[in-house]
Amino acid sequence: MKILFVYPVYPDTFWSFKHALKFVSKKAANVPLGIITVAALLPQNWEKKLIDMNVSALNNKDLQWADYVFISAMSVQRASAVNVLERCKALDKKVVAGGPMFTEEADQFPEVDHLVLNEAELTFPLFLEDLRNNKAKQIYTSDQFANITQTPVPDYSLVKINKYSAVSIQYSRGCPYDCEFCDITALFGRKVRTKSTVQIISELDNLLEIGWSGGVFFVDDNFIGHKKKLKSELLPAIIAWMKQNNNPFQFSTEASIDLADDKELMQLMVEAGFFKAFVGIETPDEECLKECNKTQNNKRNLLQGVHNIQNAGIEVSAGFIVGFDNDPSNIFQRQIDFIQQSGIITAMVGLLNAPRLSKLFKRLKTEGRINDTFNGNNTSYSMNFIPKMNKEELLTGYRKIVKEIYSGKVFHDRVFSFLKRYQPRTNQKNKITRSKVMALIKSIFYLGIFNVNRKYFWHLIFWSLFNKPAAFPLAVTYSIYGYHFNKVFKNLK
Repeated sequence: MKILFVYPVYPDTFWSFKHALKFVSKKAANVPLGIITVAALLPQNWEKKLIDMNVSALNNKDLQWADYVFISAMSVQRASAVNVLERCKALDKKVVAGGPMFTEEADQFPEVDHLVLNEAELTFPLFLEDLRNNKAKQIYTSDQFANITQTPVPDYSLVKINKYSAVSIQYSRGCPYDCEFCDITALFGRKVRTKSTVQIISELDNLLEIGWSGGVFFVDDNFIGHKKKLKSELLPAIIAWMKQNNNPFQFSTEASIDLADDKELMQLMVEAGFFKAFVGIETPDEECLKECNKTQNNKRNLLQGVHNIQNAGIEVSAGFIVGFDNDPSNIFQRQIDFIQQSGIITAMVGLLNAPRLSKLFKRLKTEGRINDTFNGNNTSYSMNFIPKMNKEELLTGYRKIVKEIYSGKVFHDRVFSFLKRYQPRTNQKNKITRSKVMALIKSIFYLGIFNVNRKYFWHLIFWSLFNKPAAFPLAVTYSIYGYHFNKVFKNLK
């Protein structure tokens, strides 16, 4: 059997890093971890190929080669996924689809031959068994959650590894919290399930064997969901592995704000090589936090929490949301002020949207307020429900936030204040690579010569060189990030 795995195109969004990737001559930010994990579940004697359309073009000859086309996508990739489905239909190719978008909106894709939904460890073997017996059904679902200690090592042999700026790994699924706007607990449950430490070390060994060094992103929706296991098992093992292998990786992940309360955990993460964590801040308004059931953020000093994590040596990137029913009229300036005071460089500010499996969607549908399909990109100028605030006021306020925080001076001031006090403490050696040299040369060209904000770029460069050389790579990196974010938001109207 010949299987072609297809991963659709990401549009130009906040997280695509499209405009930043050209500085390091990469095609995509992260490998498609889900699809190469599914690939590892296939029988060993089957032929398989992967076309990640963010890296390579999908040609008709690729489709014609395959007996089956397997496609996985998130909602933000919908347009590209639909195009792939149409091309498969034109060539009379059988399609097997799965992943978050198809799981959430299976009824929107009746043309797909086989929908293998929910967690593949449960549903994919059932499909394969039926396929062997020539009785494959159209839909495979499960209301159970997989034992991920049985999940195989992702098949990285399918990936053009040098085309990506980072690789991915997963330790856990599920989140102990239940935010109203989030669909994670619907997809993966509230009980945090983890892989074994042996599995993770095996996956790190695999990444080393294929020649990877650099960024490794733990894709867990809340990496610290099982703190006891992290502190007693996984992190000590990663620390030992990193020392044994000369610290080849820099880890990043996602975590809830209560990471700030656990000094021991932060210290272990830093010692293991974690340098960045994405934290869902959402809003500085207490009533809005209550509204969305963000209990872990409520009744705490969020600003101090961010600074605690930063002071431990972990950079904080964060998500922010406007569009809550309880948003006051001054929420836009409050969001700007919080972002500036926190020193959060990568601040993803989005309009509230309601994914189909979220509790927010169910509530708003009951209230008759759902009026569109969520496009998967909450940093676009769209939302899929009728807000309580006047929509024009809301959109104007949203535009004000993103335009201001990524304008030249404001962004520069935030980066500068952060770099002055940030002390990275990871053990990762700052190796000079060809990619980094090219990024510097291109940044000088694009940001230091032909950019309207070049004076801010040169201020950061010279300040870091003469006052804090250890921060020089970050000064270049953040300048490139600012260039990307400004490009993404410049056409927001």
